[in-house]
Amino acid sequence: MPDRAEGRLTFIVGGARSGKSAHAETLATAGPSPWIYIATAQAYDDEMRERIALHRSRRGEGWVTVDAPLDLVGAIEALPDHQPVVIDCLTLWLTNHMLAGNDVEAECRRLSDVLSRPRGPWFVVSNEVGLGIVPDNALARRFRDAAGRLNQQVAAVADSVLMMVAGLPLKVK
Repeated sequence: MPDRAEGRLTFIVGGARSGKSAHAETLATAGPSPWIYIATAQAYDDEMRERIALHRSRRGEGWVTVDAPLDLVGAIEALPDHQPVVIDCLTLWLTNHMLAGNDVEAECRRLSDVLSRPRGPWFVVSNEVGLGIVPDNALARRFRDAAGRLNQQVAAVADSVLMMVAGLPLKVK
């Protein structure tokens, strides 16, 4: 296991449009470029293609994008040491695994294990989905519960946890 002094994991969680991604990008750019952005989104429709394009254009030059809608662990393991990395976002990654019919608990354990050994400044983004009403269908409840468990696992191994509210970071850990 690498010495924790070599890397630091910051977990950034919050609601939709709370400023999570932009804040993670700002934190990452405090380090030397190139900055690595591991994207988990898949463009199934025009609206999602527009969202992805907006994110890419906001990042600009100096960023290297790695698409990892399912094999996030493999993408993380292939990272160079000491590079600032943004991983965005865990809830999209979780959705991809649920829709693919994969063993979500096993994938989440694998992910939290690899995240427990950061080899650089890593900034991991996830949605907080448990603050609203109880969903009215079984799939949505399974997703909410799995996302809550995943967020807890990642927060437990993170050096720092930030909660984004209305564009403002609140230090949780």
